[in-house]
Amino acid sequence: MRFGSLLGVPVRLHYTLVIAFILIAWTLAESLMPLQYPSDRFGLSQVDYWVIGVVGAVALFVSVLIHELAHSYVAKKSGLPVKRIVLFIFGGVSEIEEEPRDPGLEFRIAVVGPASSIVIGVALWLTLYLLSGFDLSPLILAPLEYVGYINLLLGVFNLMPAFPLDGGRVLRAALWALKKDLLRATKTATRVGIAFSYLFMLGGLATIFLDSLISGLWLMLIGWFLKNRAESSLNQTIVSEALAGVAVHDIMTREVHTVEPDVTLETLVADYFSRHKHGGFPVTKNSTLLGLVTIEDVRKVPKSRWSETRVADVMTRCEKLVCLRQDDKVLDAFIRMSKQRVGRLPVQEDGRLVGIVTRSDILHTIKVRTELAT
Repeated sequence: MRFGSLLGVPVRLHYTLVIAFILIAWTLAESLMPLQYPSDRFGLSQVDYWVIGVVGAVALFVSVLIHELAHSYVAKKSGLPVKRIVLFIFGGVSEIEEEPRDPGLEFRIAVVGPASSIVIGVALWLTLYLLSGFDLSPLILAPLEYVGYINLLLGVFNLMPAFPLDGGRVLRAALWALKKDLLRATKTATRVGIAFSYLFMLGGLATIFLDSLISGLWLMLIGWFLKNRAESSLNQTIVSEALAGVAVHDIMTREVHTVEPDVTLETLVADYFSRHKHGGFPVTKNSTLLGLVTIEDVRKVPKSRWSETRVADVMTRCEKLVCLRQDDKVLDAFIRMSKQRVGRLPVQEDGRLVGIVTRSDILHTIKVRTELAT
């Protein structure tokens, strides 16, 4: 869900945030606050507890947003593109589209998030200390105390050396500086992160049997999330390193099988899809790219109409295609394929088709360069 844009970075709210918001507000209103501020002593009603719960839940996610904005700000100031910030049930993530160029930048981007959370937490606790001489309502004190505590917890938790948490990225930066190899540093940090994820899951399982079902499930979910994020981050680094410096002209297929726009689908299937192991063909006229036709396009037409339907009737026209230039980065091409959910992109210069790049081409390049680098 679109939330807006802050510091030039789009902010999105994942639907699981609604679940987290309800759970946090309910926990505060029905459990934590009644214990900390008993109604018989402070005169709070159930409505008061729910006000504190809702305010606390909102403040928590505002704190997470500030934490992620700190990451994004440093990344953008250093020239790294930030796609967006996403807030979800486990917190938030800044989607930085490129790996940091050096371990120093990695360290600065990683550490600024926890630092901002700790600063907020300390500031709020100092504010509480200064206000302790005043007879203020728990409706003011309770949210301040909770948000101060949660920011300190957020900062300390993220400093754990469990990649891809911020502390894990600090660990990767240190290993990177020591080994002078980003990929090796990432693999080591990932192993540490996965070890922490298993500790969380084992701790959650023990908590389920010894203490609390809900708390145990949360710990297991956090462990599962950390494991998946660590493996995903490692794969991202492998891809980025394997495709670093590779241009489209280095891997594109120059001798491309093309099809004319007036060819019928019947001929297309018999003479092209059946004879060549391709899932799609560029459509050209006098070497000018007109569009792209795929097996999926053919499947949309009943077989009884193949003899009377032309390629031009079903193809994706050039103006709707994502096309590449020969000097484009292959990594950018791979990202475009993922965004558009396509398996091939034509390469053109001045409107003329000069080649094609497929997902298989890119995956083969990643495989070869990764194996040769080990």
